[in-house]
Amino acid sequence: MDIESAKTIVERTALPPAVEAELRRAARVRSTHFSTRIEGNRLTLKEAQEVIERKKASFHGRERDTSEVRNYWNAMLKVEEWAAKRADFTEELVKRLHAIVEKGKRSKATPYRSGQNVIKDSATGAIVYMPPEAKDVHKLMSEMAAWVRQADRNGIPGPIIAALAHYQFVTIHPYYDGNGRTARLLATFLLHRDGYGMRGFFSMEEHHARDIEAYYNSLATHKHHNYYEGRADADLTGWIEYFVVLLAEVFGRAKDEALKYSKEGMPAEPALLRKLDRRARVILGLFAGKDVVSTQEMAAALGLSDRMVLYLLTEWVKDGWIVLANPSRRSRAYKLSEIYQKYIRNNPAK
Repeated sequence: MDIESAKTIVERTALPPAVEAELRRAARVRSTHFSTRIEGNRLTLKEAQEVIERKKASFHGRERDTSEVRNYWNAMLKVEEWAAKRADFTEELVKRLHAIVEKGKRSKATPYRSGQNVIKDSATGAIVYMPPEAKDVHKLMSEMAAWVRQADRNGIPGPIIAALAHYQFVTIHPYYDGNGRTARLLATFLLHRDGYGMRGFFSMEEHHARDIEAYYNSLATHKHHNYYEGRADADLTGWIEYFVVLLAEVFGRAKDEALKYSKEGMPAEPALLRKLDRRARVILGLFAGKDVVSTQEMAAALGLSDRMVLYLLTEWVKDGWIVLANPSRRSRAYKLSEIYQKYIRNNPAK
């Protein structure tokens, strides 16, 4: 009930476009930083943001960390795109998502592991968890994807489906690496797709990372480390309770933040703003803190190539909401048309 209440309030709370865009951007940055940090990424929140905004190409000695952050950001953008299209939960979607997480947005879908992997305690070397054998992974993943689709048809609440999909994915552990990050992104995808996106104002990853012991303990649903010795048939009540209670807390914070920035008696969104699609709204938000935005900054925000962004910009210039400010090929930049500038001024979230 707390989740549904917070969800309803956020959906009905009117916010200036610049504020909405900034709250969404900040949540994405936190999700990217904290999810990668759970897996040992050494970049700080500030450094991760610099990578995302392309202010820093890399950090010496931490090139892998930089790549992980960039890939996770692009994977989040792809997850939101799939959710907006109400994409089915399929094995192909899982493989494509994992490919972005591990190799980047242009990588081919990655096949499941062909051998055994083991999760060990980094300090003691003791086995923490031994997933199912590779020969069983294909069947288990097929059954998992089918269950998610059936659960959706059966009307099981979105948060429950997301919780169980997250758990089952890391339990199957279908890849040698990237399982945790992919599981958290899949949960986010399901929440967004099934109406629990909260306009993108929340970060579950941040709260998992802030109490990592509670997160891992909740996933350890059986005392035996071997999948075949109890994990396959474990009681998942504790995990679902952890996930749903935390989600209620996270949604509550997102609700409070949205209400903080809302304006009493704010009029309905103008028709000029209603016609902007998801990508255009992301770019609109970039103008909350500056008058001119480069094509590189836009490409980073959308997770697209410069060429694709230039194609979009050509259409947006024709639509009349954005104008060319600097025609130089090296430092091409744009600004809002005069009529749209009034919707961006005085952003209280900055």
